[in-house]
Amino acid sequence: MALGTKEYSIKALNEKTNDEIKDALKKSKEELFNLRFQAATSQLTNSSRVGAVKKDIARMYTVLRERELGITKEPSKPAEKPAKKAKATKKAASKKSAATKTEE
Repeated sequence: MALGTKEYSIKALNEKTNDEIKDALKKSKEELFNLRFQAATSQLTNSSRVGAVKKDIARMYTVLRERELGITKEPSKPAEKPAKKAKATKKAASKKSAATKTEE
């Protein structure tokens, strides 16, 4: 079995945007810091987790670097929900009808 978290596999990371990866990278670095601190104070129960988190961090850096070099592309950001757009068009329509009523 490969080390690391399924959430941070290459396939899963390729589906995330750069901002999402950077957030996950920050969380992983914090986790690694906590694991190292636990190891230093002899409180670490699962020592293999340190290596898994290191590999997750390396994967994230690799995906970000590939995108920087143009080897892979960042997925497009998710589109806004249609409900939000519908509300905006309803507001615009009500403003137009209010404007036409005041003109009459």
